[in-house]
Amino acid sequence: MMDATTWRVGWRCLLLLALLGSTRSEGMQSCEEVRKLFQWRLVGAVKGLPDSPRAGLDLQVCTSGKPTCCTRRMEERYQTAARQDMQQALQTSTSTLKSLISRNAAAFQETLETLIRQAENYTSILFCNTYRNMALEAAASVQEFFTDVGLYVFGADVNPEEFVNRFFDSLFPLVYDHLINPGVADSTLEYSECIRMARRDISPFGNIPKRVMGQMGRSLLPSRIFLQALNLGIEVINTTDHLHFSKECSRALLRMRYCPHCQGLMFSKPCLGYCLNVMRGCLAHMAELNPHWHAYIQSLEELSDAMHGTYDIEHVLLNFHLLVNDAVMQAHLDGPKLSEQVNKICGPPLRRPTQSPHCSFDESKEKHGMKISARSEEETLANGRKEFINSLRLYRTFYGALADQLCINDLAAADGLPCWNGEDIVQSYTQRVVGNGIKAQSGNPEIKVKGTDPVINQIIDKLKHVIQLLQGRSPKPDKWELHMGSGGGMAEEVSGDCDDEDGCGASGSGEVKRTPKVTDWMPDEMNLSDVKQIHQTDGHSTLDTTGSGCKIETESMTFTLMSAVMLLPRLW
Repeated sequence: MMDATTWRVGWRCLLLLALLGSTRSEGMQSCEEVRKLFQWRLVGAVKGLPDSPRAGLDLQVCTSGKPTCCTRRMEERYQTAARQDMQQALQTSTSTLKSLISRNAAAFQETLETLIRQAENYTSILFCNTYRNMALEAAASVQEFFTDVGLYVFGADVNPEEFVNRFFDSLFPLVYDHLINPGVADSTLEYSECIRMARRDISPFGNIPKRVMGQMGRSLLPSRIFLQALNLGIEVINTTDHLHFSKECSRALLRMRYCPHCQGLMFSKPCLGYCLNVMRGCLAHMAELNPHWHAYIQSLEELSDAMHGTYDIEHVLLNFHLLVNDAVMQAHLDGPKLSEQVNKICGPPLRRPTQSPHCSFDESKEKHGMKISARSEEETLANGRKEFINSLRLYRTFYGALADQLCINDLAAADGLPCWNGEDIVQSYTQRVVGNGIKAQSGNPEIKVKGTDPVINQIIDKLKHVIQLLQGRSPKPDKWELHMGSGGGMAEEVSGDCDDEDGCGASGSGEVKRTPKVTDWMPDEMNLSDVKQIHQTDGHSTLDTTGSGCKIETESMTFTLMSAVMLLPRLW
């Protein structure tokens, strides 16, 4: 098919030819210009085109008491062309909105990837710079934790409470071996497992694990829902772009767009009122989306406005390593008491004859290890969301006004000019003009609208569902109650205020580089061991963290799995 630019140029040339020829069917002696336009528009010659006007008794839609240049076959081809024109007009109208949402969904996703990767690096660097003896053994736990963070944010069915507990469970044996009760060798696997199991009973890290759970719950879930909601917005537009038009609509579009050609009126445009009746009838079901689309954008705005302070994923992720450091330091300070508690539960330490390898370190880069990338105020995730919402707000009534915009901006004749009313060229359209929506179509003189559209109903149900998520999960003190899964049995009433423990302030952003793919499948099994490996060289593990001397190969492994899961919105 030809592109839009070629079509517009060719159309204007053929309209000029038409203007130079006959302008009224009464004086039409030849169908040559009609044939030329028909053959060009429908790509290639069609047998049986009339050379001169005929009675047209076989026509079903473009009927007229005047001679016609159309045949029944031409009428059928014109009807197909009218549907294609309508679909192209819809796609053109929605292209800017679709681009806006797709571009920002990709940017939001890219920024989250960057934040997770950066937070993982900061945590790995913390161990390499401050706790080198346990850095290698901690690498797998750090990687697994941030893999789970990414899986959860991008839609996988993982439990934040479980992966937070799992991280601190695995951290305690390392802290015990290297800081609380250090020895010439590490604990045996059985003894380390006993220490790991005892962590939740003796609470070596105080309330820090619970604080991490609260911060992760408050910040990750809103970001997860926000990204899923953007993906649904793209799905809504894709669905309406390819909506199936009823037989009544197809016939009405044919009568409005191409029946004038049969009378040699190839340059005519429909009257505005006539166009509105046809388009409002064809798009009546789509107009039913309007209140739900308006509520969807409003709910996105409310959630975005509330994502600040301890609800800001940027702040929480980039400061996670500080909480880890506080947790390790607290356990170290309480070492004697913790050692006594471990001895009661697990018995005296049992050592194995091997020693944990240290973190491979490049002294020349040590001073740069914990340097945080500087970002301007304009690059923050919150500012990116704010700019996006400001642009999206302009489209709150998009589906309610779509029919009118199509007629006013493109299809209908300008005020005061002669126009096509479905039968002839007139000075004005005299029929009643109906409103938008299904109920208003009962008095439509141009098209009959029956029943409801199951595809539109399905989209409306999805919008209602995501609106409930956006509104029900909005982090407001009176609405937000975090119920984690089983394990710790925590149910925490969360306040929207930012306190001294949580801290406020962070930065980080990402540049859009791709469009997210939306699908509805989820693999039955995910083997995390496929990506949780540590590269061994000469009997020692090699770690590599960007921007530090500590070499930790975590980024590629963590995000190999994460990239696959970003395809899973998991809305339903």
